Amino acid sequence: MTALRHLLRDPVAALGLLIVILAVVIAIFAPWIAPYPEDAFESHLMQRLRPPSVDFPFGTDNLGRDILSRVILGTRNALLVAVAVVVAAMAIGVPIGLAAGWKEGWLSETLMRVTDVFLAVPQLILALALGQLVAPGIGAAMVALALTYWPFFARTVYAETRRLRSALFVDALAGIGASPTRILFLHVLPNAAPAVLVRATIGMGFTILTAAILGFLGVGAAPPSPDWGLAVSEARQHLPEAWWFPTFPGLAILLLVLGFNLLGDGLRDAADPRLRRSRR
Repeated sequence: MTALRHLLRDPVAALGLLIVILAVVIAIFAPWIAPYPEDAFESHLMQRLRPPSVDFPFGTDNLGRDILSRVILGTRNALLVAVAVVVAAMAIGVPIGLAAGWKEGWLSETLMRVTDVFLAVPQLILALALGQLVAPGIGAAMVALALTYWPFFARTVYAETRRLRSALFVDALAGIGASPTRILFLHVLPNAAPAVLVRATIGMGFTILTAAILGFLGVGAAPPSPDWGLAVSEARQHLPEAWWFPTFPGLAILLLVLGFNLLGDGLRDAADPRLRRSRR
């Protein structure tokens, strides 16, 4: 509760939280909020590339579909992809970080060197390469993103585990006969959770941005999915006349990524008392 109060007192972090909550509400109620949810996937060539108006506040795209409806429906897709990728990356990275950080030896060195290899390769390049190995689509993009993001969780948990394993409460637990598994999962991991939560929040924004880039490059979502990156890609050949076509999906990407980044920074400051003191 103390961390939450500090988070809400920070206007920048509160703005990020507001953006994220608004996006979640839009994603949940997207079919009811969108003006034309049934027509968002259908072609209406007679009304293609219409500028913003009362009937179509964001205009229409190259197939006559309402851009506002597709942006709203795309919010659900963006959040589902981000949550799935971050959860999968955590499922891989957190156990590796715990195992590598708890004891020194060949296993720890091997795990962290493999992690360093993944970190050394630019994520977008690696995601593109993995996406090309299988049929392009949103599923392939999610797998590629999860396989490129887990090292960040592994490094975060590794550092926290190495820090906590020498703590007095860990020595006390070992002294009364607690097993290493019990110490790791019931005591070390909960103490490392704030750092993992911050990494996950920032990772949501990064995943949304990278998924949009993959969609823009043709490796992510496929038509007629209401993907924001795909919409920006389809709009290239209609610029600058149809300026509204890429503008609103691009703004949606910007706002949601900004919201998660602001929230992640606020969570980091709220979870670390040293950062709070340094800003006073």
